[in-house]
Amino acid sequence: MNRAGFMQFILEQYSVEPDYPWMKNPNFAVFRHSNNQKWFALIMDIPRSRLGLPGDELLDVVNLKCAPLLIGSLRSEPGFFPAYHMNKDSWITVSLDNKADDDKLKMLLDMSYTATASKIRKKH
Repeated sequence: MNRAGFMQFILEQYSVEPDYPWMKNPNFAVFRHSNNQKWFALIMDIPRSRLGLPGDELLDVVNLKCAPLLIGSLRSEPGFFPAYHMNKDSWITVSLDNKADDDKLKMLLDMSYTATASKIRKKH
């Protein structure tokens, strides 16, 4: 899935518009919950070399919160990398260049959305 397709999927699935909080990085899009303002996805364009790939061309990627138990196995798959500029124990970076499996990407987005949602507290 590419950047535009992924952003459209987020809008259709979660009714969330992107926020562009950094003037220095106008292409960095943050998707957050409206009630708690927590991020569930951060889309960026970064040089390929920052992910250990050859070249300095910009690559569209997304950071997603992920279950720590999945991160190790995901990193061995095409299109998955240690989290760029985030906690590598609980976030993962996924390329948006059609290398990563779309169904897996959607599953991870849902996991990230759920993990960052407000928790419902039980009354005692």
